[in-house]
Amino acid sequence: MPKSLIVLAVFVAASPLLAALAPQTDPMLDRARRLLKEVPVIDGHNDYPWAVREKVALDLTKLDMRQAQPTIMTDFARLTAGGVGGQFWSVYVPSPAAGTDPAASVTQVLEQIDIVHHMVARYPDRLALALSTDDIERAQKAGKIASLIGIEGGHAINSSIPTLRMMYRLGARYMTLTHSLNVPWADSATDAPKLDGLSPFGEEVIREMNRLGMLVDLSHTSPATMADALRVTTAPVIFSHSSARAITDVPRNVPDDILRQMPKNGGVVMVTFVPGFVSQQVADYNTRETAERNRLTAVTGSNTDTIARGLDAWHAANASPRATLAQVADHIDHIKKVAGIDHIGFGGDFDGITSVVQGLEDVSTYPALVAELLKRGYTDDDIKKIAGRNILRAFKGAEAVAGKVGTGPAR
Repeated sequence: MPKSLIVLAVFVAASPLLAALAPQTDPMLDRARRLLKEVPVIDGHNDYPWAVREKVALDLTKLDMRQAQPTIMTDFARLTAGGVGGQFWSVYVPSPAAGTDPAASVTQVLEQIDIVHHMVARYPDRLALALSTDDIERAQKAGKIASLIGIEGGHAINSSIPTLRMMYRLGARYMTLTHSLNVPWADSATDAPKLDGLSPFGEEVIREMNRLGMLVDLSHTSPATMADALRVTTAPVIFSHSSARAITDVPRNVPDDILRQMPKNGGVVMVTFVPGFVSQQVADYNTRETAERNRLTAVTGSNTDTIARGLDAWHAANASPRATLAQVADHIDHIKKVAGIDHIGFGGDFDGITSVVQGLEDVSTYPALVAELLKRGYTDDDIKKIAGRNILRAFKGAEAVAGKVGTGPAR
């Protein structure tokens, strides 16, 4: 056999092995990355400022975003890989416990806002403070991450309209009306209802947020509060980190009757990656785990150690299910069907969660979710809307309403 044919025969025989060893590319993932370069992700909720508070006592140097940070979910390398060009940084503090001074929440939230301002000052080549949609677009053109501030929980204003106004002046561009507990003027999704929605003062808070141009965030609120806010507001609302209740039946998700109001309002549901809000199996497991914790706590003579040992034994006998990226896409499918493609965004809740969705472990993973949506038939334009255009449109809507209402005298 001529040498040339021998070489060809060897090559043909080896080609399956060479193909197996060659780097594999996913055309949909490549397409996803290209789309996110054209329209970067604007994510509705990231708790990195809380991680700075809890893990390193407000010392940004100890969670330097320029360095790989394996103990958390956010750093610049992963933000870049994720195609993130805009981020609402959550300035979260817990709902005040009964009997504590509610004014302490105001101080804590001011400290959290200060962290975001320090982040922008520390990384001027990577971050730019964004107070408007124009700021977002300018930052992205400059190759920076537009950094917005979102207050998580109306307890931050201590039932004070002037405090709300000052939070806006310090840069807050949305406020989640409640967190895990009710506030005196609005019911939470995860507390016993007291008002059946908003009080008259709560309605005034909505009107003032409209006047300022601050987005009303309805994540964490009860369905009655959602409905009241939609009745009162003249601007688009957002859900900064919530998913579809029809897919995972937990109080933190958005019911279909509220989703159906999104087209008229112009609002956006920013689908979250919290495992217990994404997977019904995880949600049910969490309910059983809580019941076991309560049972152990009620045992006569129980203490921290006995409860911990009991939970360890329960976990050993009850393996935890995992939420998946495909299930997150199922929520997006449902919201698209009920509310429409113009009313979907991303609200990962990274660094605010203690467990993760398989395939969505940190801020680098948005392209993987986009690739899944492309495989399901979403168009390039659909992806651009979900990634950033929808939330930009809603924010512009809030700015337009503020312009129509006028700044007026301070009340």
